[in-house]
Amino acid sequence: QVQLVESGGDLVQAGGSLRLSCAASGRTFSRYAMGWFRQALGNKREFVAAISSSGIRTNYADSVKGRFTISRDNAKNTVYLQMNSLKPEDTAVYYCAADGYGSRVSSQVNVYDYWGQGTQVTVSS
Repeated sequence: QVQLVESGGDLVQAGGSLRLSCAASGRTFSRYAMGWFRQALGNKREFVAAISSSGIRTNYADSVKGRFTISRDNAKNTVYLQMNSLKPEDTAVYYCAADGYGSRVSSQVNVYDYWGQGTQVTVSS
């Protein structure tokens, strides 16, 4: 089992930057692909970015390409989401998730096995 804890959410002005972190428990973190998703009030949870277990493969939603970067440090059991040029429409609760199929970088919610509790990101205009 993997437990995930997100941090780094905050209130930021449009155009600003934030870095989210997701710390994972357990010694098997390096076997999992990791994803970031977000859910705005009243909306469905949507894909943001994913990274394979080795960190070689990544996948991004079109809405964040060129602005967000996903990375991981397997020695620290942590995955990151660097968010630049933030827009008000990026406002949401951000969740990290773990997929036991390590080479996959899926955008589908239902393939992820474990989820964190979320961290709030608010971008003011």
